[in-house]
Amino acid sequence: MKNLVKKACEDIGIKMTESQAQQFEKYYNILIEYNGKINLTRITQPGEVAVKHFADSLTLTKYFDIPENCSLIDVGTGAGFPGIPLKIYRDDINLTLLDSLNKRLNFLNAAADEIGIDAVTVHSRAEEAGRNKTYREKFDIAVSRAVARLNTLSEYCLPLVKVGGCFIAMKGPSLGEELKEAENAVKLLGGEIVSVNEFNLGEAGERTIVIIKKIKLTPEKYPRQGVKIKNKPL
Repeated sequence: MKNLVKKACEDIGIKMTESQAQQFEKYYNILIEYNGKINLTRITQPGEVAVKHFADSLTLTKYFDIPENCSLIDVGTGAGFPGIPLKIYRDDINLTLLDSLNKRLNFLNAAADEIGIDAVTVHSRAEEAGRNKTYREKFDIAVSRAVARLNTLSEYCLPLVKVGGCFIAMKGPSLGEELKEAENAVKLLGGEIVSVNEFNLGEAGERTIVIIKKIKLTPEKYPRQGVKIKNKPL
């Protein structure tokens, strides 16, 4: 795995140290171990994990200059992507991993210990965290690789971001219509789309990274209850 992750990262212009490559190898081993007990990922082959999970998570750094010592929350982190790879690559980041399933958080805590990184794990639904004073508008960056459409994802993530910070959505191929339908939601929530970055990740296919700057406070009525977000997206 060490050589595979080094190669996958070199292919996107990121140089990996030997120590970081070892951390990724430990991450892969514990991911596969736990994947036999709980459903974390359908992608399990070393080469595929190196590209589609590890390198893919780090593509964010090619399009956004992460401030030193910033606070970053990975919303709906699942198996820890992109948060844990970003922390391995940039150990100065103050990382929070948010997920609604406790068994995934058990894995994330075990993985962080095994890899040797510091991360805060939060057991919560995103919309509940967004209404919680502990987390609301407390982060420099919120990032998500979740599959929800951008208007929905914005309501989950933008309330967590400080004014002046950014929400970064890591998405699949060209968004077109999805971007257009998200414009109103982003504006209502206090955000502004500042860049849309499309690129090819080789065998992993087309990817898009959308960077949304938080330019004003999110109105108190957002985020709404989860059912409303799902059934009546902004």
